[in-house]
Amino acid sequence: MRVPLSWLGEYVDVTPGTTPEDVLASFVSVGFEEEDVHAFDLTGPIVVGRVVSFDAEPQSNGKTIRWCQVDVGEVNGGVRGIVCGAGNFFEGDKVVVTLPGAVLPGPFPIAARKTYGHVSDGMIASAKELGLGEEHSGILRLTELGLDPEVGTDAIALLGLDDVAVDINVTPDRGYALSIRGAAREYAHATRASFTDPGLRPFEDLEQPTGGFNVTVDDASPIHGKPGVSEFVVRIVRDVDPSRPTPPWMTARLSLAGIRSLGILIDITNYVMLELGNPIHGYDLDTLSGGITVRRAAAGEKLTTLDGKERTLDAEDLLITDGSGPIGLAGVMGGGKTEMGDATRNVLIEAAIFDPVSIARTARRHKLPSEASRRFERGVDPLIPFVAARRVADLMVELAGGTLDTTTGGALFAEVFVPSVELPTAFIPGLIGVDYTSDEIVGALETIGCEVIEADGGWEVIPPSWRPDLTDRWTLAEEVARLHGLDRIPSILPTPPSGRGLTALQRGRRRVVNALAAAGHVEVVAFPFTTEEQNALHGSPSGEHLPSIRLANPLDGQAPFLRRSLLPGLLQIAHRNVSRGFTDLALFETGTVFTPAPGVEYGTTTVPPLAQLPDEATLAALHASIPPQPRHVAVLLHGHAVSKAPGQQAISFDLADALGAVQTVATAAGVTIDVRQAQRAALHPGRAGSLFVGDAEVGYVGELLPTVAEAADLHGRVFVAEIDLDAVLALTPAPDATPSLATYPAATQDVSLVVPADLAASEVSGALAHGAGALLEDLRLVDDYRGAGVPDGSKSLTFALRFRADDRTLTAAEATEAKLAGVAVAAKRYGASIRD
Repeated sequence: MRVPLSWLGEYVDVTPGTTPEDVLASFVSVGFEEEDVHAFDLTGPIVVGRVVSFDAEPQSNGKTIRWCQVDVGEVNGGVRGIVCGAGNFFEGDKVVVTLPGAVLPGPFPIAARKTYGHVSDGMIASAKELGLGEEHSGILRLTELGLDPEVGTDAIALLGLDDVAVDINVTPDRGYALSIRGAAREYAHATRASFTDPGLRPFEDLEQPTGGFNVTVDDASPIHGKPGVSEFVVRIVRDVDPSRPTPPWMTARLSLAGIRSLGILIDITNYVMLELGNPIHGYDLDTLSGGITVRRAAAGEKLTTLDGKERTLDAEDLLITDGSGPIGLAGVMGGGKTEMGDATRNVLIEAAIFDPVSIARTARRHKLPSEASRRFERGVDPLIPFVAARRVADLMVELAGGTLDTTTGGALFAEVFVPSVELPTAFIPGLIGVDYTSDEIVGALETIGCEVIEADGGWEVIPPSWRPDLTDRWTLAEEVARLHGLDRIPSILPTPPSGRGLTALQRGRRRVVNALAAAGHVEVVAFPFTTEEQNALHGSPSGEHLPSIRLANPLDGQAPFLRRSLLPGLLQIAHRNVSRGFTDLALFETGTVFTPAPGVEYGTTTVPPLAQLPDEATLAALHASIPPQPRHVAVLLHGHAVSKAPGQQAISFDLADALGAVQTVATAAGVTIDVRQAQRAALHPGRAGSLFVGDAEVGYVGELLPTVAEAADLHGRVFVAEIDLDAVLALTPAPDATPSLATYPAATQDVSLVVPADLAASEVSGALAHGAGALLEDLRLVDDYRGAGVPDGSKSLTFALRFRADDRTLTAAEATEAKLAGVAVAAKRYGASIRD
């Protein structure tokens, strides 16, 4: 919210000499965040001049210029010759003259320069050139604005161009501060200055006719049980003149507040919205057909809004309609056919209170945020519409020459009821941790507008109508703490309860991440969005199409799907690093993937309305409508594992390094991961394997196909591994409490077995381990030989076995017996034989 300081000073005392930074500091002290300071980007000398005379001089380019003599006052050099291309001013007019040395927005420095055969000693300015609006219809004539200043007067101060606005961030729960009224009240809280509420007017000023114009509400389908509109006030102003210029003070304030000038009638409605916080809409009364009805839209009904777009309406949308149909999206944006314009002579003013939930959903549904919806969805003071409608009418009478119709009007309103809150005396000190006195608590609550009534053991507090966020004793406690200074709250760290900490799954994830990082891998985080082709290539073993989750509103239209694998993101990160010269990469990422099951439709459950607590069945249905999201860990290796150095040749990453990363994950997770040769669409045949924990497949490892690596602009060999981390951690055995230090020596044995060439080594090692029994402590594959001495179609696998007993020193015979028992199981299962 941008707050012009001159406007703020109308309703709260701002000490002379207060800087914008001082004002921002005051707002910060009562809980707002400072954003920026805004001012008009110009410097003087810019003064009032009077056109003494001019000569029209046609030019060879078809343009006619005026060689003007302009009196800018003796102190500014008297009469100056100025070339001007506009033709909308006359002799005797008082205008704004920018003298040499001035700088206009742009920046556009002014200097005496020769043009069209004359030396132009300055420039006669338009409103656009001064930053007062986008309208560039000609020279700004002060007489036309009703101004008659002395020649030579400083025009910057005259037009309000010396004003400054401070910008504060207003959180959603404090919508009342989206107005000068609310901001001034908060500034008064911060500085203890005197505050004048512009929302207070004598009742006799607000009396209005309630007949002659029909206003009805037909809300047959209220959202979450609340009607879409609770108040609807109508005033009529006749015989306005829309051609009248907006006063410069109003244009300047609107501009500083971030709203451009659009003509006197619209400017007035925007001005009152900013001043009082109640959005106002004005209709060209002569374009209305009959009275106004507020109702929900019919499915498929259409409306062309003020931005010129035709919108297909939803049955939840609240509409303003007349006899011809929809004329506006209530609380969001008006319709085009009834907007005020140059031909408007009679204006119907609307000031209403709409349901915040209904307005918020409509604005988001149509992607149509507006200044009006921003305020309605945060809550508008229900006691302000009568004041706001009359304020607009008064300004249209004063500035647009209209006449207030005192016989025709309309109003629908309900009694405003603000529920009270019971506040025990000791509650706020106990919650905040500060010994506030009763006077401090009552004083703070009364300062923000609450009515405080003494009750047994405390108070009954009735919040003000403009604070819908004050609904319970906790929100009241926040206000007391805020007004008395958050610096009074002691900084005391709470004592954590015993028995809490990370879950076993969280500890396992941390072990894996720390182990990979300690092994020299760099953790990265990629966007979880990809293409359907990448999901098919990396998210399924054979590359066939599997269902993917498509985002309704993706950040990148070329990557609208949620990932089934972590590899597409790792490939993008690797490509980005290689393109910047970082070619030696050992990357890893942990994150969720999205694996919808074939034939299952997700996201079909209807989301319950806002502000309505879903029941258990609805929550269960919502959870069931979300696809599985297991957490994976993936590794990508590219370039050199060891860089070239004196006496050391560079060593490139190899498949063994990828297997080493898998082993790192397995050790950290506390499981044994076996590798079995397999094929995957994105991996090199013969250099790819599936990863198993027991009989459960948990991932894959291998070398990327050269074509896949080239597609990612990665040159050379690329090795990857991806593991379902949740599945691995779920298979982690319970901790073994037996002593880890052996007290008896080990006995080692080797064995070479001849087996079929297509048999996985993990199958053979599993058979050996099963047969060797409890004495086997460790088993490793140390050689895979295929050549002379081994039959065709077979291979020789050599295993190193280590045996140990807990209660004695094993003999060689006992170790040999255990080894042969394992060989016997391998022979029975796979026909293995000991190589001679």
